[in-house]
Amino acid sequence: MAKAKRTTKFVCQACGYESAKWMGKCPNCNEWNQMVEALEPSKKSRSAFNHTGEPSKATPITQIASEVEKRVETNMPELNRVLGGGVVPGSMVLVGGDPGIAKSTLLLQVSAQLTLTNKKVLYISGEESIKQTKLRAERLQVSGDNLYVYAETNLEAVQETIDFVKPDFVVIDSIQTVYH
Repeated sequence: MAKAKRTTKFVCQACGYESAKWMGKCPNCNEWNQMVEALEPSKKSRSAFNHTGEPSKATPITQIASEVEKRVETNMPELNRVLGGGVVPGSMVLVGGDPGIAKSTLLLQVSAQLTLTNKKVLYISGEESIKQTKLRAERLQVSGDNLYVYAETNLEAVQETIDFVKPDFVVIDSIQTVYH
């Protein structure tokens, strides 16, 4: 995967003037020490939420068509309720909380529930080995050929595994352990 090249620019905080190099005094408004560095995204990059590939633009909410998102329900009514009726394919859900409150247990149970709908789930652990995850799964009586377990923290390796397994859902436990 080719890296998107980002260029640096300097923007005046007082007037918005842009320059390719830093200057102590803005040539546009003559203010001192207002030039700050800003990364400019490449032309190829696009927003994660803009799947059209076209530049994103602000739109009045009254001009946006309402759509009912297809959801995958689990056998956990309370989770379905919290998620507005189930898991939305293509969405991202962040599960947070204090250490030891069973986030990993919940994520493994949700993963197993999603496999019951004939969906392939890739559970990526950045904190436990696959054997530790297997022990938790046995304790929870969680199993299935559509539940894949992978222990990794390198984002590039994770991406390669996602491309290879081609899961319907990916669970990353926990996202703060993943690096690029």
